This record gives sequence, C-alpha cells and structure tokens, in this order.
Amino acid sequence: MGAVRARAPRSGGAARRGDARRGPRAAAVASEAAAERLQKYLARAGLASRREAEAWIRAGRLTVNGAVVALGARVRAGDDVRLDGRSVRARAPSGAACAYACHRSPGEPLAAPAAAAVAGAEPAGLIARLPRRAGRRFIAVSPMPRVDGGLELVAGDGALAARLQRAVHALDSIFGVRVRGELSAAQLAGILEGRLDSGAHLAVAACSAAGGEGANRWYTLSARGASGKEVRQLFERQGALVSRVLRTQLGPVRLERTLARGRFRALTQEELDALLGVAGAEAGC
Repeated sequence: MGAVRARAPRSGGAARRGDARRGPRAAAVASEAAAERLQKYLARAGLASRREAEAWIRAGRLTVNGAVVALGARVRAGDDVRLDGRSVRARAPSGAACAYACHRSPGEPLAAPAAAAVAGAEPAGLIARLPRRAGRRFIAVSPMPRVDGGLELVAGDGALAARLQRAVHALDSIFGVRVRGELSAAQLAGILEGRLDSGAHLAVAACSAAGGEGANRWYTLSARGASGKEVRQLFERQGALVSRVLRTQLGPVRLERTLARGRFRALTQEELDALLGVAGAEAGC
C-alpha cells in the first residue's frame, strides 16, 4: 500500500497573501454591516418618522460628509450628517425613558401645529411639557381624536413609535363612552357586532353600562385594535348621540386615577416589552 503523502501547509507568505486578498473584502462587508439607512438614523435621533425622513431625503435636504445624498444612503459612526446645513446626531442610549403615558383632556392638543404655535394662536400642547432629554420630536401612537381624550402613548424615538404602532392592532383597549340617554338592547347588540361604516368589523369583547348623571350615560367598551375614531363610529352607527370617548387602557398600560389630566409618566421597560409582545427584549430606548 503506497504511503499517503501529507499536503504541506502553505508557506507563511502564501497565507499572508491570501489573508491580504480577503482583508479588503472582509473590511468592506463589516463596514456595510455597521452602517444604517439614513431614514432610520434620523428616526432614531427623534427628528421624524421614517416616512417623513424619506421625504426630506428626496427633497435634497440631507447631506452626508458634505455631499447631498439620495434615498437608500447609509451612514456610519463618525459621518457628518446635516439637515438643511445643521448637524444631526443620533443620541446613544442614556437609560432615560423614551416612551410616555399621558392623560390628555378632551380638546387639548397633543402638539399644536408649528405655524400656530409660533403665532401663539394655539396652546403648545401636552407634548411640549415632556422632557427634552428623551427626544427632540415626540410621536403619538394611535392618538385619540382631539375632541376626545384619555390615555395617549408617545415615543421620542421614531423606530420605537413605528413598532408600537404596529403592535397596537393586536392589543386590547378599554374605552369609556358617554352618550345621551340609555342604549337599548338592540343598540348594544349592534355595538357588540362591531361593524364599521367600511364593512370591517372590530373585535368587540364587551360593552356594559357604567353609570352616569342626568341625561348622560357612560358605557365601557373593550375591543381589540380599536382606535378612538372607530369606537365613536361604532356607537353612532347605532343612533347613539356620543359626547365623549375616553381611552382608559391600551394593552398593559392603564390610565391610573393618580395620573391627573395634563400629566404624564414614563413607561416601564416591562410595559414596553408587553406592548411589543417581546418579554425581556430591548425596546429601543
């Protein structure tokens, strides 16, 4: 039987030449992996949602290292990113909360339009009182109509706000609805059916009387993925005269009696994890 000749290892020079050939490519792959899309970078900086950031990029308002960039551009640590000539920096995580539960009074704006705020024609809104350390631009998650109120969620991070907005559709919410007079059994049955003007159906779990004074009556509605606008529409389709809709719970987050109107509190990490449906996961703060 012939001897098996072992293959001699490549010389050190050959190995080094192979590593050198692979080096630039490996470095480029690593650099690309470390980069992130510009719209995500701007959302993480709390300046805008990704959709708004994309509009800014298309309008030529963003530069990276002095050059105007197009949609799809990526940025890396150390790049000089500017919006309309002003430097933009995505903040590193600081441990500060970046999402808040707010108790908004009916009619109070979450945030006044910029033009109105500058002119002093309208109150600055509840968001103006939130800590600036958590972001320079807060984004409302499934906001209630201005005429209504109750529990509002806002995030100072665009990426987190987008994740929370997607999660809302799978969350159970509770609303208090004030109507004129008592609802009939037929009206309650229609509300429980959950049909909207569009033909879509809300997943209504319960609707029950909750007291009232004078001619006004309160009802408590529990539904999955419902917005304040849809809840109002649900009652009005049954001929109810709705004067107020207040959200009192969104998923695991409740509007406690201790949280006065116009006040806010930071969401805990446990609440964020539950809202996103990922126990123990980082929520982007």
